[in-house]
Amino acid sequence: MGNGRGFRPVAVEDIAAEALSFAGGARALLLQIAHPAVGRGVVDHSDFASRLMDRFEGTVLYLMATMYGSPEERAAVRRAVNRAHAPVRGVHPASGTTYNAFDPDLQLWVAATLYQTMMDLRARVFGPLSPDEAETAYRAISQAPSNLQLAPAHWPADRAGFDDYWERMVASLRVDADVLAVSRQILYPAGIAWWLRPGLPLMRLVAAGLLPPSVRTEFRLPWDGTRQRRFDRVMRWTGRIYPHLPLRLRHLLRDRYLAKLRRRVGSSPARNSGGPGGG
Repeated sequence: MGNGRGFRPVAVEDIAAEALSFAGGARALLLQIAHPAVGRGVVDHSDFASRLMDRFEGTVLYLMATMYGSPEERAAVRRAVNRAHAPVRGVHPASGTTYNAFDPDLQLWVAATLYQTMMDLRARVFGPLSPDEAETAYRAISQAPSNLQLAPAHWPADRAGFDDYWERMVASLRVDADVLAVSRQILYPAGIAWWLRPGLPLMRLVAAGLLPPSVRTEFRLPWDGTRQRRFDRVMRWTGRIYPHLPLRLRHLLRDRYLAKLRRRVGSSPARNSGGPGGG
C-alpha cells in the first residue's frame, strides 16, 4: 500500500478510518435529533451547549470500539454507554412523545445516521462502490463485533432494505422549537478551541449540503443556488485532493482516537488490531 496516496477505501474498516468520515459529524447529529424521540431525549437530558466536543468524542470512541476494539475495549465502552443511557427516558407532556435510550429502534436510527453519512461522503469523494462492494460493506457494519448495544439482527436484512428504511425514516423526521435550539448549539458551538473556530463556516456548509432537502428545511437552514455551488466546489476539490494525501495523514484522527480508547481501557496495540491500514 506504500504511503497510501491514491488508496481507495472499500472495506468498511478502511472507510471508517478515513478522516473524511469525521467531516460528516454535524450532519449525523442533526439527523439524529430530527427523530422526535431522539430529539426529545437530547433536549431533556443532554448538554450540547457546554460539552459539544465531549459529546463528539464519546460518539467517536463508540465507533472506534465497534470497528476496531478488542473485546475488553468494547465491554468498557458498553458499560460507559449504559451509564449514560440509564437516565435517558421519559415522555413529553405536550406531544406525548416517549423515549428510552435503550430502545433498539432509536439505537438503530443513531447507528444508521453514522453509517449512511460515512458512505455518502465516501461516494462523493472516491466515487460509488460497486453493488457487491456496497453490500459487503453494509453486512460488515450491521454485523460489526457486538454492535455494542444494538443486535445485528435489528438492522434491515440487506442494503435494499436499508435504503427503504432510510427513505421512510427521513420522511418522518420533524423538528420542533426545542430541537431547533439544540441544532443551533451544534452549528454555532460556544466554548470550543480558538483554532477550530475558523472552520465552523465550512462545517455548517458541509452539514447543510449533506442533509436531505426536507430535513434541511425542517432545521430552517438557508439554501440557494449560491450555497449549492459553493458546496459542490468543496466536494469537487476534496475529491481532487483528499484521495492523494498520505494514508497516515488520512488515518490520523482514527489513530489518535483509537490510542485514546486504549489509554482509557488500559489496553495496548499488541492486544488488539488497529484495523486495516493501521497507524
